[in-house]
Amino acid sequence: MQRRNIKPPERFRYADVVTFALYTAQGIENQKPQSYEEALRHTNSKEWKIAMKEEMDSLIKNQIWTLVEKPTKQKIVGCKWIYKLKEGTYEGRQKKHKAQLVAKGYTQREGVDYTDVFSPVIKYKTIRLVLALVAQFD
Repeated sequence: MQRRNIKPPERFRYADVVTFALYTAQGIENQKPQSYEEALRHTNSKEWKIAMKEEMDSLIKNQIWTLVEKPTKQKIVGCKWIYKLKEGTYEGRQKKHKAQLVAKGYTQREGVDYTDVFSPVIKYKTIRLVLALVAQFD
């Protein structure tokens, strides 16, 4: 028994082409730089520079690192910039340019380059406890 060849309706014939074109156009509009050099050459370089300055100010304010002398015969852990476009949260708000400076973790060794790992996580029970205390003493 031979299966019947099912064709999509004629009105959907170019649906894949249109979807691809819209997806590509959106990608061109929302392109993010992949490196520091690209960010400086980007059409929105002013916004990317502001985002990088905000990130550096935040890192300094929060005392993220301590500068030390380079140990002899040790490799320095590199870093790179990650760029993101955050969508506006309400109608009419423009996209926010975000830059994040991250260490190249694949070059780090535990005990040599770092000793602690910090991951801010909160348990659901803790949130319930805090909300219950607020409700009780409010």
